[in-house]
Amino acid sequence: MIVRKAAKPAWDGGQVLTNPRAEGQEDDLRSLAQRHDADRLKLALQGARVAAFDWLMASDAIIWDGAREILNLHPDAERLKQGHAFKSWMSPEGRQRLTELIEMRGPSDSSFELEFEVASALGPVWFFMRGVRIAGHTGETERLCGVLRARTEEKREIQRLEYLATRDELTGHLNRNALRAELAQAIDAARAQNLHCAFLVASIDRVKMINDTYGFDAADEVIVAVGERIARALRASDVVGRIAGNKLGVILTNCSEREIALVADRLRGVTREQVIETHAGKVSATISVGAVRLPSGAASSQEAMLRAEEALERARSSGRDGFAVYAKSPQLETARLRLMAIADEVVAALEDKRLVFAYQPIVEARTRKPVHYECLLRMTRPDGTIASAGQFVPAAEQLGLVRLVDRHALEMTVAALHAHSDLVLAVNVSGTTSGDPSWLHSFIQYVQNNHTVARRIIVELTETAALHHFEENARFVSQLREMGCRVAIDDFGAGYTSFRNLQMLRVDMVKIDGAYVRDLSTSPENQIFVRTLVDLAKNFDLKTVAEWVGSAEDAQMLESFGVDYFQGFHFGEPQLKPDWMA
Repeated sequence: MIVRKAAKPAWDGGQVLTNPRAEGQEDDLRSLAQRHDADRLKLALQGARVAAFDWLMASDAIIWDGAREILNLHPDAERLKQGHAFKSWMSPEGRQRLTELIEMRGPSDSSFELEFEVASALGPVWFFMRGVRIAGHTGETERLCGVLRARTEEKREIQRLEYLATRDELTGHLNRNALRAELAQAIDAARAQNLHCAFLVASIDRVKMINDTYGFDAADEVIVAVGERIARALRASDVVGRIAGNKLGVILTNCSEREIALVADRLRGVTREQVIETHAGKVSATISVGAVRLPSGAASSQEAMLRAEEALERARSSGRDGFAVYAKSPQLETARLRLMAIADEVVAALEDKRLVFAYQPIVEARTRKPVHYECLLRMTRPDGTIASAGQFVPAAEQLGLVRLVDRHALEMTVAALHAHSDLVLAVNVSGTTSGDPSWLHSFIQYVQNNHTVARRIIVELTETAALHHFEENARFVSQLREMGCRVAIDDFGAGYTSFRNLQMLRVDMVKIDGAYVRDLSTSPENQIFVRTLVDLAKNFDLKTVAEWVGSAEDAQMLESFGVDYFQGFHFGEPQLKPDWMA
């Protein structure tokens, strides 16, 4: 019998003895996996359009990986493998911040972020660098590791939004808020230096006639041309801005009372001396000017704007091409103080969350059941009484506060929709904000951030504002519909032209002005008017909502006309706490 020796174990003395061939295969597999990981990382970097870097301070060498198109913006991308060449590519400000980072001393590693600009054949290019500073034994910077990505498009968009936040998109001059900030600084400077300045409001006369005769586009061309003529007639130290549709504001620095009148005459002269060429024909324009001397005439920029408007009304009272300087009037002063008090009340209500909604149901004509609710603003006063929107919104519009009010309304609407998953709400956008591109953009951004409720939002625009700011609102409506929102035109009147424009706006529904609906069953003229509107709306595939429905007889007649929805006290008054809220 043959006795076989036991197999020797594959380990000896605690050390594993491996097969050289198997070990080589494992190395190959490990190397292959590492190559695959590196390839995946490169693809990820390229897909994210970022370049990774490892910068060794001792040799000044930079190892790059990832999106080559970033480095190819340099005329000689190979040079960027050296740190000094990379730094020389940067703008002086960016180079200084990077040098400060490299010269830091500290024992621990630390993360950093750096934004800088470079010059390229395509013009200025912006980069964003993020990484880790790795410290050596003595605390000096040993290396920088991180990623670099181009952010020129983002930067340009931010710059565009910053521009829109202070500039009027039509004329390019300062908008109302920016002009008011400049005016506040001018008043403070004049008071500190014991000097005088002035604020003028120039209003283009008979703009409605220009709109009716030549169209809204021609009227916009007239506004732009008048703004340019006024700007050219001013000194370099003076400031011009657009404060309303057909109104331009002018800040005159360091001027006497006599100079105010001379400047006003010059502005009126350059406006009327030559006709304005528009695409629709030649237009002859004039302006009326109201002025207030500062700081003696007003204590604040808000007060100065109001008093210049008062002077403008006096200038207009004698016809076109007029001029007046503010003079204190007990009646006007009382009205101004009341307006200022309302403005203060609105600001306090916003801060204390006392601007609330009263919800009014909109019912389906066929079933008489609510399908959605309109959010109507109310202000709860400190004593508990409730003020309707008509008591404070006009003052907010006049004083430039309505943007804050509208934003608060949007935020309340979205919060209610998040809280009630089956609710559909209609929120109003005022005429003032509907003509402000930067505000409309912020509205879109907020809805995008809350896209889960977008399909349950109906945005209401007034007919006049929607058509007057047609291009801005056409883009606004298109973006809202892309997110799933619906759009309604409020207080709709009549006219084939308006319907054609509404078709171009691509709105979903029109709300028939309640003035034509109230007591409809006893007014044959309004019956013809409403029936015509409903027939026109059907031809354009628009849903209709009848406002101010006050009786069963009116509702029955409206249903027979083909109206889709009803809103009015007959079907429910606005309620601060409707049943569904409980």
